[in-house]
Amino acid sequence: MKVSANFNFFSCIVILVVMLVSCGDNYNKEEIYRSEVFSVYPDKVVQEGFEAKALSTEEIVSNYISEAIQKVNPKVRFKFSINGKDNELSSGTTHSVVILPDQSVDTLTVKFGRPHMDETTVPEGVYLAENSKITIKLDLREVLNAFEEEGFYTNFNGTRIYKEDFEKVYIAGSVKPLSWDFDNLVNRPELEMKDENEDGIYEVTLNLNGSRPQAGTNTWKLSTDISSYPKYTSNYPLTDALYNMALEEMTKDIEADSTFRTGKEWSGVWTRDVSYSILLSMAAIQPEVAKKSLMQKVKNERIVQDTGTGGAYPISTDRVVWASAAWEIYKVTGDREWLNDSYRIIKNTVEDDRLNVWDPNTGLMRGESSFLDWREQSYPKWMQPVDIYESLALGTNAVHYQANKILAEMAKITNDVESVSKYSGWADSLKKSINKHLWINEKGYYGQYLYGGINKTLSYRSESLGEALTVLFDIASPEQQESIVANTPVLDFGIPCIYPQTRYISAYHNNAIWPFVQSYWSLAAAKVANEQALVASMAAIYRPAALFLTNKENFVASDGDFAETQVNSDEMLWSLSGNLSLVYKILFGMSFEPDALHFKPHIPKVLRGTRKLENFRYRNAVLDITLSGYGNTVTSATLDGKDLTEAVISGDLTGHHELVIVLSDNQLPEGRMNKVQNQFALNMPTLRYENGKVKWPVMENVKNFRILKNGVTNTLIDDYEVSIPQNEFAQYQVVAIDSNDVESFASAPFTVSSPDMERIVEMEDFAKRSLLKHQGYSGDGFVEISSSVNTSIDLSVDIEESGMYAIDFRYANGSGPINTDNKCAIRTLKSDNATLGAVVFPQRGKGEWSNWGYSNKVVSRLEKGNQTFKLVFDLPVNNNMDGNVNQAVIDHIRFIKIK
Repeated sequence: MKVSANFNFFSCIVILVVMLVSCGDNYNKEEIYRSEVFSVYPDKVVQEGFEAKALSTEEIVSNYISEAIQKVNPKVRFKFSINGKDNELSSGTTHSVVILPDQSVDTLTVKFGRPHMDETTVPEGVYLAENSKITIKLDLREVLNAFEEEGFYTNFNGTRIYKEDFEKVYIAGSVKPLSWDFDNLVNRPELEMKDENEDGIYEVTLNLNGSRPQAGTNTWKLSTDISSYPKYTSNYPLTDALYNMALEEMTKDIEADSTFRTGKEWSGVWTRDVSYSILLSMAAIQPEVAKKSLMQKVKNERIVQDTGTGGAYPISTDRVVWASAAWEIYKVTGDREWLNDSYRIIKNTVEDDRLNVWDPNTGLMRGESSFLDWREQSYPKWMQPVDIYESLALGTNAVHYQANKILAEMAKITNDVESVSKYSGWADSLKKSINKHLWINEKGYYGQYLYGGINKTLSYRSESLGEALTVLFDIASPEQQESIVANTPVLDFGIPCIYPQTRYISAYHNNAIWPFVQSYWSLAAAKVANEQALVASMAAIYRPAALFLTNKENFVASDGDFAETQVNSDEMLWSLSGNLSLVYKILFGMSFEPDALHFKPHIPKVLRGTRKLENFRYRNAVLDITLSGYGNTVTSATLDGKDLTEAVISGDLTGHHELVIVLSDNQLPEGRMNKVQNQFALNMPTLRYENGKVKWPVMENVKNFRILKNGVTNTLIDDYEVSIPQNEFAQYQVVAIDSNDVESFASAPFTVSSPDMERIVEMEDFAKRSLLKHQGYSGDGFVEISSSVNTSIDLSVDIEESGMYAIDFRYANGSGPINTDNKCAIRTLKSDNATLGAVVFPQRGKGEWSNWGYSNKVVSRLEKGNQTFKLVFDLPVNNNMDGNVNQAVIDHIRFIKIK
């Protein structure tokens, strides 16, 4: 066939243009990421037969269905609970009943504290039918008889439940509507058991495995006008669609009063949730909503600690992450009025924290791990709120460090000269203490927290949010930062909140991955230019958002599914904020500074290509940004066609501008990541004393035991007992180690001391005895303290021998439940006008005023002879988050000579 010369010439031009365009749009058309369990492509996510595909930048379809919802085990496990506590059976022991589809179990009667095990064989491939009904009866007569005969019932671990404290009975378990969330059973009236006949037999009828979503294709399709927000486009339809989905969900998370809600299932502002969200991306695109949300979490010119463990503050102290969010807003907006207001609030808060939670022995700050605020999810079950207060956690110390560092920066800007050195000094000291006490050299990352007795031991578990924050806040040195990202354990579906996991604890923080934490991990990986870790981390955010068609709060670390976590929600603010941060802070590399916006892009080669961000508002300017290439080195940057010496936009820029950034196509270092299989640690040993020895039960799959004496490893043994001397003060703990060298938590401390080392002094000797009718006290009674009663108590005690003493108080606080509310009582202990330390009396159970325990221990040197002390309600420092109810009853004060 004959072809004209003109046609040949035209064809060559077309081919050449196509080739040039292809080179210019040299993006990855194949896999972005592949692991053993899922793959991410430019337009889809694929996981074991499931697929989520972006049909456009405004529509995603997914055929994902939770197998955990469809395939529920017919063996239903459950426990009973008095007053909403896990107080019937030991950890790992439950009742069970097998409900097969072709069999009917109408009623089951079980005795409290007597495990009922149904050994019926479950055929392979058989699952619990939908809407399986069963009536479970609880024989509680043994408990009720003990109430009448002795006034209390002693449960499996020796704890007494007093008759006057007995309120309600609940059922917890493995199949919905049952839950293992003991702390929140009090908020689940359908799980309360009733004794209608008053015969001691409580019962509840359950509809197990109720209506379930069926398999099929679901769709997310943009239905909200998001045109007022920055528009993102790239060569990757999936990431563009997920960006748009996050923007849409963000609009839904703004309440009518222009504050953020936490998520679809959670209304209201939470300090840590909104602060971490603002720091990720909400300051950048919602600064005014962010401001208003933060100011809702201020009371008496101090940051509010959310309700939580033992009555919130100071058991939990991560409220200071508010400071990082406030500082980010200032850097975004340049608003000096906001700076002045937030500086004052942060300063008041940090000053209170210095008196209430600073530990002079380690130089660290006390308090529960930041965001990991569900006790047994991340702490040993023996730890009470007091023990959690005394712990010294990585993530919490990281946000305290940053708060002090920010205060020093704010002080410079506000010309508060004296405060610059003060707060920078506190920050530097805290940084040194974190590295001294929490860094694990052989692991290459930080430990979870210090915990235990008077002398703390370090938990060698990783804690991913804390690890990421030490990188981002420069607590770790550059070498440590690289090591943390390379060595912290990562699973197939992402980085778990903690590693290894705890057995017999359902997924929530334990055995779970949280997308917002994964986002901070992505930022850390980008900062150290670890491409392997960065791509895997970004993929771990894209996968669940695409498959689930929403930004879920969390999912199970073992299988990547959302269904079996104890609490979850769609449209979670910090999850969607993390998704947006991948665009703003990693791909475009935005870094807000007090006087400018810096661009430090981090583009892995597999995400190469051209991307645009249009209508991005920065102070009084609007930017249309084009970014091309890959790597992390800027070759050129132009503003409105004019060359910039660096990719930086001045804070005083006004008007609409076009910014073009070209990267050098440099290959980021591949880096390393510590990909591991999910591991579950052994249960910790339970110690008992017998004939000069500490003993514990035989355990399966144990290689050996690590014996701790006063927080330090004393020996390694493969026996089940250890001899201990009786003539010295010491605290012993035992750690079980399995064949994979995975360690359990340390057991509860077992204290050994001679009788003459301990002195108990009754409080009613120094203050008026309370007329309240509580039980279980020692001596002749107890005294009440509140915001108006016994606000200062003087004590005079004869100290027989000079030395170091641990001082604590036996108390009860029934103002609220153990897991929430905000009525932890706080006092200051003084001696001869010198402050010895804060004393906290956390809530121990709502209405449980006969539930006695000990406060934290204040360690001080005391001299022989008569010593005077004062227990003071020191305002405003000792204000709790309630502000009105600051109440407890105190039985006695105890002095233990430890040296």
